[in-house]
Amino acid sequence: MVVENRPSDAEVDRIFRALADATRRDILRRTLDGQASVSQLAAAYDMSFAAVQKHVAVLEGAGLVTKEPAGRERIVRGNPVAVQRVRTLLDQYEQIWRARIARLDALLADD
Repeated sequence: MVVENRPSDAEVDRIFRALADATRRDILRRTLDGQASVSQLAAAYDMSFAAVQKHVAVLEGAGLVTKEPAGRERIVRGNPVAVQRVRTLLDQYEQIWRARIARLDALLADD
């Protein structure tokens, strides 16, 4: 199945590695709902500011969030385009597996 604008294998690896952590998924959810500074994000978790910065950096490296300076703060925004690309990729995997299962069902029904 050929897909336009399909992420590379390396991009997919970075995305799923980033999404493998519950804190990062929560940060992504929060920043898709609205922008937040790293300080605001850090206040929501029982971890150091530096740890939250690292989580944001992983999300940023995967392209799932953007971070831009605003005075002394860094504003984090979720990237809905990247999330849609991931969803499209997962939908394609689902289609592949559904087709495989349908072929297997047909093969077993023939016996």
